Amino acid sequence: MLRILEMKPSGAYSWQHLTFVISLIVIFLGLAVFFAIKLRDKDDKNKNIPLIVAAISIDAIEIIKIIYHCVNTGDLSPLRTNLPLFLCSIQLITIPMVAFTRGRLKEISGDFVVCFGLLGCILGTVGAAQNYNAYPVLSMVNINSGLTHCISGFAGLYLMVSGMATMKVKNIVWCCVIMTVFCGLAIVANYTLDYNYMFLRSDDGTPYSIFYGWVNGNPVLYPMIVIFCFYLIIGLTYAGYAPVRRRRARKALLDSMNEEKNS
Repeated sequence: MLRILEMKPSGAYSWQHLTFVISLIVIFLGLAVFFAIKLRDKDDKNKNIPLIVAAISIDAIEIIKIIYHCVNTGDLSPLRTNLPLFLCSIQLITIPMVAFTRGRLKEISGDFVVCFGLLGCILGTVGAAQNYNAYPVLSMVNINSGLTHCISGFAGLYLMVSGMATMKVKNIVWCCVIMTVFCGLAIVANYTLDYNYMFLRSDDGTPYSIFYGWVNGNPVLYPMIVIFCFYLIIGLTYAGYAPVRRRRARKALLDSMNEEKNS
């Protein structure tokens, strides 16, 4: 029998690990592009359908995982370590907000998903190598992690390709506010529940270990550096979207001029 089917850890960056996560990434990002192109010219209601499916799916998969662990342990202790207070699990909240809200809240949530969806998809699958040292490839932990991270990547890429992502400059502050709120909750949870949400209490591999080493694990400087990096990612994503915003502005101007000529 192939080792990928054996119930034992295959190891970080083993062919089983890479085959599994790369297959998931290709499938989900391929679906994102397919549906984005197919629905790009449809109305907002139709364009929103893939996001609704993604929102329901990502939360359902996470709930199933928590129930599974609670049943295995025979108590509710897994709830303590499965709060949506990791960088990637914030999408359990923001993707449903994109799917089921309207107006400015939908815009801001969508921008946040764009900032961290694809990043989480790659870092949480290919980069989450320690999981494959500890658990079999087809364990509940790795299947859940792979699916939820790839759904986040799907949502982020779909928003970009379909044109639903606005990435308005005025939303940068609000994306940072979302991040600040979750980081604040994570810090409180870390010291209340003795855990390491958002990896703000101690390092958990690269790049966190680099930052942790810079300040010798200083309990104030280390989380400040990590949070600053989150803000930096948001800023760089908006900066990278500048050409798209300019192109949209030119198109809107041309459309307006054409309407005036025709009238």
